[in-house]
Amino acid sequence: MVALDEDYFHALETPRMAALSSNLVAAAFPLMKLMPARYILDRAAADGALKTGMRVVETTSGTFGMALALLAAARGYRLTLVSASSLIDAKYRARLDGLGVQMIITEDPDGNGDQMRRLQKLEHIRREEPDCFWPRQYDNPGNALAYARLAEQLVRTVGKIDCLVGCVGSGGSLCGTGTFLRAVFPHLVVIAVDTHRSILFGQPAGKRLLRGLGNSILPGNLRHDLIDEVHWVGAYPAFGEARRLLRDHGIFQGPTSGAAILVGRWVASARPGARVAIIMPDEGHRYAETVFDDAWLASLPGWPCLSPSEPRELATIEPGSEADWTRFTWARRSLDQIVHAEFKNEGLSD
Repeated sequence: MVALDEDYFHALETPRMAALSSNLVAAAFPLMKLMPARYILDRAAADGALKTGMRVVETTSGTFGMALALLAAARGYRLTLVSASSLIDAKYRARLDGLGVQMIITEDPDGNGDQMRRLQKLEHIRREEPDCFWPRQYDNPGNALAYARLAEQLVRTVGKIDCLVGCVGSGGSLCGTGTFLRAVFPHLVVIAVDTHRSILFGQPAGKRLLRGLGNSILPGNLRHDLIDEVHWVGAYPAFGEARRLLRDHGIFQGPTSGAAILVGRWVASARPGARVAIIMPDEGHRYAETVFDDAWLASLPGWPCLSPSEPRELATIEPGSEADWTRFTWARRSLDQIVHAEFKNEGLSD
């Protein structure tokens, strides 16, 4: 039975490679976060830090939690997930309940995910039960290391890769894959996709309609000095691109993947001589009654809107609306370097 479980998990964490144009390839995952979740739990079990029957605790708003839930059910762990009221819909909650997950939901009046309150609750749980295991998806190096397999698959399938495009939440998938690929292809351009009012690349925190990327805390797995450029994609362009991907290619992925394909398609068009690879992290089933439902979309203020055909270039970092798509040349600098440069520029302008 264990072997059958492992075969099933391997299939869920293995992407299908889709050629979307002559120089654009997408790695479309059923459940990408299963890759780091399984890697982290496997290492912990091998080290003796995690045993059958122990409690696993994590703060998560999406697919990393689902990955942990599947693994916990198969391996006999007790799982407690801490999330925010703005992040968990009823159907997703029902799936986690069915897997035996204990859910702790914090209030989130600002709609930004309220990571600090969630982490405080998680620390309270760990104080009450000191021998529980915390995967620490944001800061655990195993998150990024797990993506060596994705990098290998991209090289074997695509060959030479010139540009890698991926969304950033914990930093694991883009920075892990990018680090391994740049060891093979030193010229590799790494392009990060974020959303407005996420603090990952210097914007102020705020309410975000687009989920699955962005963050209200800075994760340790995010390597700013690996990134060549950053794109901030609002919810509306991401929703539209996810629907276009389904309509034009029959590929059913979520809006996080929609944001990645929007940027990747533009990058491939702007660099016709480059081979571009995109990471698309999860399928669209969770969004069947939202992003892929015409009535739900029609209820959003400002929808429908004309999706931008290219990003608006920024000289300084600034938040946009849910209809905006912006781009900033990061040039492999640290966040402190960017903040210092922006502060200096503001001083000169005064």
